[in-house]
Amino acid sequence: MRAVQIREYGGPEVLVPTESPTPEPGPGQVRVDVEAAGVNFVETYQRAGRYRVPLPFVPGDEAAGTVSAVGPGVEGVGLGDRVVSLNVRGSYAEQAVVAADRLVPVPPDVSLETAAASFLQGLTAHYLLFDTYPVKPGDTVLVHAAAGGMGLLLTQVATRLGARVIGTASTPDKATLARKAGAVEVVPYADAARAVAELTGGEGVPAVYDGVGRDTFDTSLSVLRKRGLLVLYGAASGPVPPFDPMRLQHAGSVFLTRPTLGDHVVTPADLRRRAADLFGWLADGVTVRVHDRYPLAEAARAHADLEARRTTGKLLLVP
Repeated sequence: MRAVQIREYGGPEVLVPTESPTPEPGPGQVRVDVEAAGVNFVETYQRAGRYRVPLPFVPGDEAAGTVSAVGPGVEGVGLGDRVVSLNVRGSYAEQAVVAADRLVPVPPDVSLETAAASFLQGLTAHYLLFDTYPVKPGDTVLVHAAAGGMGLLLTQVATRLGARVIGTASTPDKATLARKAGAVEVVPYADAARAVAELTGGEGVPAVYDGVGRDTFDTSLSVLRKRGLLVLYGAASGPVPPFDPMRLQHAGSVFLTRPTLGDHVVTPADLRRRAADLFGWLADGVTVRVHDRYPLAEAARAHADLEARRTTGKLLLVP
């Protein structure tokens, strides 16, 4: 089968298309013929060596496709089932294996491409908005990179929960997308503090959802109201440098958290509960924007586009 392999850490150029043996499922596993695989920032961290994965490896965890082989001891999953998972082993490939209890059936009215495009980011939006800071009607929150894949989902769902969303975006076209998703105001990153002050009467917001990291961290702290929460869920611009925790006191006894999805989908029941809500959102009109689709041979271009922040929405590899 065709796959993309990383043999050394580095830039996008280390993503090398190759021929690999067809994977065979072991006990409790199934093999999935991948129809679409999500491209996510975590894979750029792994590729660069910021998150160490033993070399060589096929990157990717998120994929949707059709079950083509079932290992010993698997129950409730059959050949031909349409499934999606965020725990796939090496989804940058035509075929991949996954533990059967980490699969979720894809509803008939949801395409496999939509499932792949929405799954990781949709489940992330779910725990951020329902667990990390539970958004309430009447809240005003700041969402950085509101036109990105995560930003668009956060904006749509937070708005449906009754919150007002202030978004940041780097271009007018991106700002237009974020407004269409429901943001009441979208401004350049440099204007975020002014916009928050104007729309909250100087009080600040109870929560900031920040997937950008280094470039937005100071602003995010500055716009929180007293005892507000900075939800730092990513680092698209780079990691936040070490800082004095006394800054949290000076900012108004605020809180900082760095959550991760793995701690919020610990059990199969967690996974299926959040997935059911996600598919409900999709049925109710929440949209997933796919910025572009890339063949496996162009995985390096997908990473380059993502890291350069040239994208609005989700990137997919389509074997």
